[in-house]
Amino acid sequence: MRLRIRHTTSYEFGAPASYGLQQIRLTPKSRIGQSVLTWDTQIEGGRVETEFDDHNMNRVILASFTPGAEHVTITCDGEVETADTSGVVGQHAGYTPLWYFLWNTDLSRPGERITSLIEGLKDEGDLVTRMHALSGRIAESVAYETGRTSAITTAEEALGEGRGVCQDHAHIFCAAARAMGLPARYVSGYLLMDDRTEQEATHAWAETHIDGLGWVGFDVSNAISPDMRYVRVATGLDYKEAAPIAGLHYGASSGAMPSVQIEVQQQ
Repeated sequence: MRLRIRHTTSYEFGAPASYGLQQIRLTPKSRIGQSVLTWDTQIEGGRVETEFDDHNMNRVILASFTPGAEHVTITCDGEVETADTSGVVGQHAGYTPLWYFLWNTDLSRPGERITSLIEGLKDEGDLVTRMHALSGRIAESVAYETGRTSAITTAEEALGEGRGVCQDHAHIFCAAARAMGLPARYVSGYLLMDDRTEQEATHAWAETHIDGLGWVGFDVSNAISPDMRYVRVATGLDYKEAAPIAGLHYGASSGAMPSVQIEVQQQ
């Protein structure tokens, strides 16, 4: 399947920004199941300072704001050819050792709720079956609902709330998988929706490493393993390591929040 993606992030400041620096993780790479045909990033009101691959092999663009800018727009546009691999990404590779993904973070640290969630899962057959069972338990425990959690909500908090979004589902999955002794990582990317092309945010899911298969993806929010409708962009221990855009700015309205417009459509 060939997917066309256009992602625009706009900042409108009430006062000129004297300084701004952003880490942009919005460049997908050609990997098992996806081939990047074209990809272009344009920045209005700023410039690219450098590009590099971080410790998770994510492509990062470091961009600065033009001093005095009142409007900054970051636009990514490209096409990606995808295939259905039943969520299997393949063997671990890159700079970071596999054991790194057993580490807990503030956002994905297991506690009493996670421990209760995974109780009895070791009796659910092979590891793939267990991970699908885990995904089902999370979906039953945390209904998808926007506005109930934030970017700093932890896995334990979301599980206690019983409501959350894809980011929360992914954090809970990572926390639970690691508590079961399996390396797990957070994934940010794009998803072709069945009912619309325009979206307000990127999508998120999780991957766990299973011997013999390598990394395998699980999208709790949609109760499936990623197929040809998905485009992987960045991975990390949690949202913070895979955030599409993160940074800081000075001299502008402190409450300025970016607006995001995303279009994902089949070509």
